[in-house]
Amino acid sequence: MTHVVDFATVSTAGLESSPVAEALAGLRANEARYFSTKYGHTFATEPAAEVPDLVAYVHRILAEERDLHIASTPLEASSFEVEGIRWTHVFYESGLAINVLWTLEEGGKRAVGFKLSDGMEVPVELADRFKFARQRSKLAGTIRGSYFVIKGEY
Repeated sequence: MTHVVDFATVSTAGLESSPVAEALAGLRANEARYFSTKYGHTFATEPAAEVPDLVAYVHRILAEERDLHIASTPLEASSFEVEGIRWTHVFYESGLAINVLWTLEEGGKRAVGFKLSDGMEVPVELADRFKFARQRSKLAGTIRGSYFVIKGEY
């Protein structure tokens, strides 16, 4: 079942099992606001169990590019194309959000982004491998983020 993310009224729907559900909901709403403002796109998610192909796509890139394996349970996922870029997001129970940016044009930007919800610890699998920059968000509090460039074809 598709869930349109409302950034005006932040909801924890679909994220209730997370110990940082409110912060994760704020992070998800922050993403929705970004896509609405920048692209005029309505951000929607689906339960991860209903879109296992999206989760597998993200996990394949993580495994093949950096030998990363996320231990947390995926709760929600989303994939859409806007202005020649395919975006895939997965939101995890731990409070982690991962997005894959894939420019469809040959030679375009391709990267994986990590965002940590306010109040969560850096996941063990990422702790020694990435440095996280901080940014403030009215919806999500403090967001810590990092990324890497994708070299392969997926």
